[in-house]
Amino acid sequence: MRILVCEDQDSIRRMIEALVQARGYEVTAVASGAKALDVAFTAPHDLVLLDLMLPGQYDGFEVCRRLRADERTRQTPVLVISALDDPESRARATEAGASAYYTKPFSAIALLKEIERLGGVAPRA
Repeated sequence: MRILVCEDQDSIRRMIEALVQARGYEVTAVASGAKALDVAFTAPHDLVLLDLMLPGQYDGFEVCRRLRADERTRQTPVLVISALDDPESRARATEAGASAYYTKPFSAIALLKEIERLGGVAPRA
């Protein structure tokens, strides 16, 4: 399974990337919404792990909306991982098309189980 990780904080992005790669998944990791959209529209991924508070032109809500609006990525599950834990942010993410919502800090085991559930593919042994 190919996973796109969009997280602007280097330490968190590297941690998620290492965690997911250790389970045998192929990972592309980027630090901005614009780069995430570019990568997603250029190369198909099976799942997107998306932060909401991103620098630059597109925050995570807008990235999610644009992924849902494009035929190439409309069906790709989007798992939001955010420090925003208020009902309004959760509602905005759901409206934008998020498939699931995890708050930081998150359980690595729970995240991996959610990746397996959303991706529909078990990791390689």
